[in-house]
Amino acid sequence: MTVLSRAVLSVGANLGDRLGTLQGCVQAIARLPDTDVLAISPVYETVPVGGPAQPDYLNAVLIIQTGLPPYDLLEAVHRIEADFGRVRAERFGPRMLDVDIIEYEGRVSGDPVLTLPHPRAHERAFVLAPWHDINPGAELPGRGAVAELLAGLDRGGVRPVPGAGLQVGTP
Repeated sequence: MTVLSRAVLSVGANLGDRLGTLQGCVQAIARLPDTDVLAISPVYETVPVGGPAQPDYLNAVLIIQTGLPPYDLLEAVHRIEADFGRVRAERFGPRMLDVDIIEYEGRVSGDPVLTLPHPRAHERAFVLAPWHDINPGAELPGRGAVAELLAGLDRGGVRPVPGAGLQVGTP
């Protein structure tokens, strides 16, 4: 019997067909073994944080249920990024697709390969705002309520994109 765990993923893209890439990413995640996409946030357009000058991102958050252990999930989302043309050349640089594991079943780990929860999630409105949209009572392990964390951040560079919803099935 497969043990299922809940995880929160942040997805973003700022090169090419950003919305099409995110839609394809959601579908690819839904096709992972023993994985179901339970909730998909609205899409936000966001100003890049750190790194060189680059185009704005489209971002969303997914809540999934998966039988994949954390490191297998990380390997799977890295494969999905690569399938969409992600090249890991420059830290905080532009990217075709970025998928981060924000939280995995409340686990806390300082492993540099997979730090849980994501080490900068608590300071990123582009993660917290969409997460709050789909789970207003969410908690970021070790940091507190997502609503409280979000209330302490500047949301100026995080704008909802009307009509840009993502779905598991073919749009």
